[in-house]
Amino acid sequence: MEILETLRDLVRINSVNAFYLDGPGESACANYVADYWKSCGIETWSSEVLPGRSNVIARLPGKSATQRLILEAHMDTVSTAGMSIDPFDPRIEGGRIYGRGACDTKAGLAGMMSAVARAKKEQLIPPCEVWMAAVIDEEYSCQGVLHLCRELRADAAVVAEPTEMKVVVASKGVLRWRILAHGKSAHSSKPHLGIDAIYPMAKLLIELELEHRKLSATSHPLLGPATANVGLIRGGVQVNFVPDQCAIEIDRRLLPSESVHDVLKVYQACIDRMRLEFPLVVFEMEQPMLIDYGLETPIDRPIVQTAIQVLERLGLDSAPVGVPFGSDASKLHLAGIPSILFGPGSIDQAHASVEFVSVEQVQQAAEFYYSILSEFGK
Repeated sequence: MEILETLRDLVRINSVNAFYLDGPGESACANYVADYWKSCGIETWSSEVLPGRSNVIARLPGKSATQRLILEAHMDTVSTAGMSIDPFDPRIEGGRIYGRGACDTKAGLAGMMSAVARAKKEQLIPPCEVWMAAVIDEEYSCQGVLHLCRELRADAAVVAEPTEMKVVVASKGVLRWRILAHGKSAHSSKPHLGIDAIYPMAKLLIELELEHRKLSATSHPLLGPATANVGLIRGGVQVNFVPDQCAIEIDRRLLPSESVHDVLKVYQACIDRMRLEFPLVVFEMEQPMLIDYGLETPIDRPIVQTAIQVLERLGLDSAPVGVPFGSDASKLHLAGIPSILFGPGSIDQAHASVEFVSVEQVQQAAEFYYSILSEFGK
């Protein structure tokens, strides 16, 4: 089928995000997508986001000039480091297509491209204008979708991500930042002349663990509780120095109802208690490295109701669900665009050493995207 060949073409293209050491960026993929649209006779243009890195937009005019639906998928992938298969050999075996990006999220991209191309071929005029946006940089800093949000107004968005063919209306946000403890260096033979930064940080970690256990007391019906993880710790210079600094990095997954300010207040209170216990140690909480808010689209929104109706007709599970991972959808949501996630594959295969996606789901997803653009806005 044509959609499978499109997906295989996309997987063959190395579009590892340029922020990674092994990443050439999305330019070759963007050129392929643009040429695809042009060969279909579909209006298309590129919008440079970062030097040499552009979003590619295709447009289908609709019956209503005042309504717009966005189909959005990212072109970049994560690094190929650690893969145990050839990342750019999209072999088909056992009903699966393998390769880096096959699942996350070139399968969704191919499905959306196929749906829009089919609409053009069949001379379908959708109820509202449709933009299919292939964007850059979802896997690092989301500059592609942020640029897109500044360029457009829309009534709804469908974002391609591996959701196992379920409509996702809620996702957790993420907050990442560092906490540092500053002491005083000294020779290890005279530790009393220094101020050890590691011991106070260890005590702070115990305090944080107690706070993190409390997160399970509040649960979202689709997302469960918020979670937290201390993923990195660094301290000291060498073994015969009293360590003058220790740093930790925290990954906190946010529920849609949580504010960053309130979350950080909890951590600041822990730090304040440590300052009383270790008055000679200077604790510092840096500004967040990453803030991404959660997504929660009400089930009664037209895009959700349309998705439910389409899935019921296709004989697929139509119950809205939540996911713990982030995506471009939360940025579209913050821009005032009701958004859902939908796509083939499982997040368990995304970024994996053996990445793959089901052929059947790729085909079903293309049918879903076509039905959405055909019916939304009626």
